Amino acid sequence: MDPDDHVCLCFHVSLRKIRTYLRAENPPVASLISECLSAGTGCMWCVPFLKHLHAQHQRGEVPDLKISPERYAKERIKFHASGERDEGVVKEVAPEAGGQELDRGPSPGVDQ
Repeated sequence: MDPDDHVCLCFHVSLRKIRTYLRAENPPVASLISECLSAGTGCMWCVPFLKHLHAQHQRGEVPDLKISPERYAKERIKFHASGERDEGVVKEVAPEAGGQELDRGPSPGVDQ
């Protein structure tokens, strides 16, 4: 993804905004990314991807998602239609999510 592509499509939160938030706030848990313009609190599609970005940040890497914005949006449409994420896509793009929260699951504002 490019920095200006949206990770949270519900609230139009870009990868750049999430990177800036992670750098400035250094949240100890991924769920606190929800404080960045409510990322992850709408349809919940982006939650495993936010976890992946947080894990990369914690390792000192530049947070990134290796997926085109077009494919990301198409997979979200499928998620909305079925209520389930494609586990293969999540594992491919966000391996740190480890296949967790592949359903709509709890709010990202609540740590498990």
